[in-house]
Amino acid sequence: MIHTDETTKEAVKTLEGLISILEDGKLGYTNAAEHVENSAMKTDFLEYARERALFIVELQDEINKLGKSTDTSGGGPLGALHRTWIDIKSSFTGGDTEAIINACVTGEEAAIEKYKMALEENHLEYNQVNIVSKQLNSIQNTLSLIKTKAN
Repeated sequence: MIHTDETTKEAVKTLEGLISILEDGKLGYTNAAEHVENSAMKTDFLEYARERALFIVELQDEINKLGKSTDTSGGGPLGALHRTWIDIKSSFTGGDTEAIINACVTGEEAAIEKYKMALEENHLEYNQVNIVSKQLNSIQNTLSLIKTKAN
């Protein structure tokens, strides 16, 4: 992809949107870990939150490589669409494991949708597509693992 101000701006906007989704997920999993009774699930949720934090750093590095600062990440349109995790917090208050798992499934499905949209928009460079694809794959694996807990 040829670097122009416009392509760089679009790539940054896309990456910032994904960062916003990841921030929501990190927060969601941290909240889930605080409210779930099962210690194994608590450990899993904290691991998923840590993974989201690592993904955020990876994407921030890509934004920095484009010459942009990540201090003012506003989330862009992708982040605005993904407020699922924030809405989910209310289902954690009862400590109902099934409700927490369902909330995590909903959050991950929304994240997957946004990741696929980011890849389809075609604003990312080859290296960024690889990173985003790898993260998407991991999020899909996490969703599968969470769904097995629901049964």
